[in-house]
Amino acid sequence: MKSFGFILLSLLSFSNLIEANLSFDYYTKTCPEFEQTLVQIVTEKQIAAPTTAAGTLRLFFHDCMVDGCDASILVASTPRKTSERDADINRSLPGDAFDLITRIKTAVELKCPNVVSCSDILVGATRSLVTMVGGPRINVKFGRKDSLVSVMDRVEGKLARPNMTMDHIVSIFESAGLNVQEMVALVGAHTIGFSHCKEFASRIFNNSASPEGMNPKYAAELRKLCANYTTDEEMSAFNDVFTPGKFDNMYYKNLKHGYGLLESDQAIAFDSRTGPLVDLYAANETAFFEAFAKAMEKVSEQKMKTEKLGDVRRRCDQYNDYKG
Repeated sequence: MKSFGFILLSLLSFSNLIEANLSFDYYTKTCPEFEQTLVQIVTEKQIAAPTTAAGTLRLFFHDCMVDGCDASILVASTPRKTSERDADINRSLPGDAFDLITRIKTAVELKCPNVVSCSDILVGATRSLVTMVGGPRINVKFGRKDSLVSVMDRVEGKLARPNMTMDHIVSIFESAGLNVQEMVALVGAHTIGFSHCKEFASRIFNNSASPEGMNPKYAAELRKLCANYTTDEEMSAFNDVFTPGKFDNMYYKNLKHGYGLLESDQAIAFDSRTGPLVDLYAANETAFFEAFAKAMEKVSEQKMKTEKLGDVRRRCDQYNDYKG
């Protein structure tokens, strides 16, 4: 009887292990049109709204850096509970990224209901968009489940802010299981997209001269661009002033010449721990692409939710048991 109990326990443990495993062909049998549907909608959305790639990549990070890639960032707040989505640092996340995930989820649910998780959709969409705008291929696996909770208070301290010290930023990435080399590679995502003026206003307006490390002419142009940022919160500047829509290594080249937009960006170029990596990626795009893809794959697979800790949401912005 004892041996039977041991065998049963072993089988259950093995079953849980299978549930926890990600694979490239996870949906091959259960939703064979998933990949094709995702790529088609991603392509249409990126053509219609070219900032979608950067927005979705940012959404990916804001989801995965807080308790893993579990689509908790997509859950809308209710009168009784405020979700991650409404945390201060997440309020500027772009609507186009949320819209993309909703479109894909809607289309996939029509083909194979209650099969594909929102977390897998976000990871897959991010992968496709990075490649679409010139970046490396990221080999992502599928099989994640969506979180059963999304709490605003869990966000603070998990995401880096532009005015943090390099020590603080390094500690945030280390707490997420990422080393300095992986951090510098991932920050290269700033090669696409933009930042709102309020995120770097203190850097350009609190200095009578040019901010430390910033090209004087660049600083002057930013002051002109952001002159009315206090009355127009949507005022923004490209993170990479030269090739803002192309995923390349120009971000690192910019840092070496004083064109780093955020204070934290410029600090990476001069810190003894990160500076040599900035030099490497500025000189060798292939090295950057390889490091970025590998780090993204690592981020996408950490703290994965299994069947016991998650499920497949029917709507990405609501839990399945939401009563309204």
